[in-house]
Amino acid sequence: MKLILSGDELFPEIVRMLDEGHTVTLKTKGSSMRPFIVGGRDSVVLEAVHGEVCTGDVVLACIPGRGYILHRVYRREGDDCVLMGDGNLCATERCSRDAICGRVTQIIRRGRVVDCSSRRERLLARWWRHLLPLRRVLLKLMS
Repeated sequence: MKLILSGDELFPEIVRMLDEGHTVTLKTKGSSMRPFIVGGRDSVVLEAVHGEVCTGDVVLACIPGRGYILHRVYRREGDDCVLMGDGNLCATERCSRDAICGRVTQIIRRGRVVDCSSRRERLLARWWRHLLPLRRVLLKLMS
């Protein structure tokens, strides 16, 4: 049996579960996190945020007027975070630390589990962030 919920129904329930200490696994959708997370293929494991949110973390945030998004923390500015999808070329979102509902701890990519805190994954994400001026070309080559 398949249950289909709208984002307005699903995400508040996910936030409630995270607040209660559960982990949540979500099938992703969209292309804003390519090449690290491919919508329709990959899933992510979310947990509540304990401690600081760091540059490079992939987070679930509630953005006023946009709803819930899953993007990477591009930089910190005091208590605010600037978020950007790995597949985005320039679009960013700004939110307070309080708007961040969860952090991705694992990506299930082609059936394999990738630990987001691993040295390799953090290094790749850092390189990708620094390659922003070349993203358009690199994303084109990857498609």
